[in-house]
Amino acid sequence: MAFPPTKIKILPPLFATIIICFCFVSSLAEIPHFQQPLKSDGSLSFLVVGDWGRRGLYNQSQVAQQMGLIGEELKIDFVISTGDNFYEDGLTGVDDPAFFESFTNIYTAPSLQKQWYCVLGNHDYRGDAEAQLNPILTKKDSRWLCLRSFIVNAEIVEFFFVDTTPFVNEYFINPGDHTYDWKGVSPRENYLANLLKDVDSALGSTTAKWKIVVGHHTILSAGHHGITDELLKQLVPILQKHNVDAYINGHDHCMEHISSSHSKIQFLTSGGGSKAWRGDIRKWNPEELKLYYDGQGFMSVQITDTNAIFVFYDIFGNVLHQWSISKESQSSA
Repeated sequence: MAFPPTKIKILPPLFATIIICFCFVSSLAEIPHFQQPLKSDGSLSFLVVGDWGRRGLYNQSQVAQQMGLIGEELKIDFVISTGDNFYEDGLTGVDDPAFFESFTNIYTAPSLQKQWYCVLGNHDYRGDAEAQLNPILTKKDSRWLCLRSFIVNAEIVEFFFVDTTPFVNEYFINPGDHTYDWKGVSPRENYLANLLKDVDSALGSTTAKWKIVVGHHTILSAGHHGITDELLKQLVPILQKHNVDAYINGHDHCMEHISSSHSKIQFLTSGGGSKAWRGDIRKWNPEELKLYYDGQGFMSVQITDTNAIFVFYDIFGNVLHQWSISKESQSSA
């Protein structure tokens, strides 16, 4: 179903071993695959944070503290970063001290010493984008795993991490004072065509019960950046075709949940990892806008074979919003 026109506008050796176990398995087309084991009871839990890398400032350290507490409570298996990992202009290279100052030295809680699956945001592309993809950073901190696009299979759920920055026309035709690192992306037309083909193929081939897509940019949002038309036109038809359950993003510095009347996809924004934008909200159908919180925070997700629970938290660890999706068990399907 089509959407209406836009009108709303370093680690202990144990973890070094674990990351090796998340080895490259196979590749459908060009997208790397990784395996993520479930808990012994067949469930999975993780946190999602975005737009965070500010050397602890703008309450980044306070968000990290609460993430550590919730992470311990839920016994999380990993963390997802929705991009804009290092402000304002990404990393200058693999030896940029910002990697330690904004990541390693901030997320120090025991529960956060797990795998981090990270995508690039537009601010990351303003620096040396390939530095964040370099395995040298994983040697510096074995939690770190960042690729342009990749897939994580966890049996009952498959995660499709999509590089959304190259979709946005503005960064190419009107970059202003910013310089973007397009190495590995040019020629853009071929890059996007291949990426969309690969995502379509991967989503069509998965046998996982749950399908979650992660990208940096908003698709639907009442926040500052609003709707990303390029993703709405090019990516959403593929997500709908394959019955994706949720699209998780950052980019807008808020916590947000939109349950569109035109799609079964849940649109979830977790972009409150540090600097938030107070009062920056557009008009939106209140029946669709289940949450809009213009402050810092993060999200947790708990998944079993039959249920997925999404919970949004503020800087004090208070629950802002909770949403659950239920499916029939595989045995009864």
